[in-house]
Formats: sequence, structure tokens, C-alpha cells
Amino acid sequence: MDSGLWTLELLGVFFSLTAGLCSLVTLMLPRWLTLSTELLPTESFQLGLWETCVVQDLGVTECRPYDSLLGLPSDIRLARILMCTTLVTGLISLLFAIPGIYLVNSCRRTENFEAKRTLKMLGGIFSVVTGIIGLVPVSYVAHLTVLRFFDESVPNVVPRWEFGDALFFGWTAGGLHLVAGFLLVTSCLVLQDETCSLHQSIALNRTRPEQSPRRRTEYV
Repeated sequence: MDSGLWTLELLGVFFSLTAGLCSLVTLMLPRWLTLSTELLPTESFQLGLWETCVVQDLGVTECRPYDSLLGLPSDIRLARILMCTTLVTGLISLLFAIPGIYLVNSCRRTENFEAKRTLKMLGGIFSVVTGIIGLVPVSYVAHLTVLRFFDESVPNVVPRWEFGDALFFGWTAGGLHLVAGFLLVTSCLVLQDETCSLHQSIALNRTRPEQSPRRRTEYV
């Protein structure tokens, strides 16, 4: 098999793993949105999917979790659901893709690569779906933040939320999931039907040399 296909498969799995870690950081990081005001220059506020935090200049951070799910804003509630879905679908894509790569030897005797190609194709499709699902919440929250930031009906003295680090982690995770899915699907389309090399069995039974018939002598 061409080494270029190995590279596509390994890069696809590597990007998928990295995207999964970025998605986990995006879900848990309490810095989706940040806010600082001139009235309290020594404090800044952070908003995440699970809690809100107050950060002081001295390095002291105080976080408070949300009281209830139903009392959350609609954008935060939707983002929480979609990010949890992203982690689940990303895990499913890895469970399909890893057994389907060529370096994971699961072929025996005359079995072809059709099953491995199917697993890898499913992993690539799930990775693309995961990337789309992961990009939706961060882009939606960013869109609402931009609309609220430039809302002319709100007085200028009112502080406004701005982008936090979690949004950039989310965009990175979504992009990596899309790239991983593209690499895995491409490796499936390039790969031709091949069969595993057969291991020739070594003959254990040795042939016995034929014994020459004894000559019988007759005495007269």
C-alpha cells in the first residue's frame, strides 16, 4: 500500500483526536464571553456554559454555577446541548476510524479491505458531522454577541460582552473535525480493493524417504 495513504489516515486520526480535546476545552472553559467595565477596573467577568466567574486583578477567581437549566438564556442552553452532542459524535467517529486505518491489522487470510474502508468512511462522515455541529453553537453565540455589541439602542455607558477564549477553541475544533473527515474520506476514495497478503504455511510433515525394497537372494 502507498505510504501516502498511511499519511492521510494518520493525519485524519490525529486531527480528530486534537479536535476532540479542543471541543472538551471549549465545553468546560468558563470564558465563552468576557466583560470588563470602567466602573470596576479591578474586576472582570467571564461567562461559560456551566458557570459565571469574577476575576480580580490579584488573581483571585470566584465562580458560581448556574442554578437551573431551564433558567439559562436560550443561546447558552442550546450551546451546552450541541457541545455535548459534539463530544459524543466525535467519540463515535474515532471508534469507527481507528479500526479502519491500515496500520491496525484486522485482516486475516483472504479478507479484503471492504470492511476497513466502510469503518473509515463512517469515521470520516461522523467527523464532518461533528465539525458542523461544533461550529453551530460557537458561531451562534458569536453572532448574538456582535449584534448586542453594536446595538445602538443600548447606551454607550453600558458594558458589553466580548469574545472569550472558548469561542476560538470551538472554531479550531470544528475546523479540525472537518479537515479530519476530509482526509479520512479521501483516503477511502483513493484506496483500491486490496487483499491482505497471505502467510504461507510451513509444511510440518516431512516426507519420509522411500525405502528401497530389500533384494531377496535365492540359493540353489
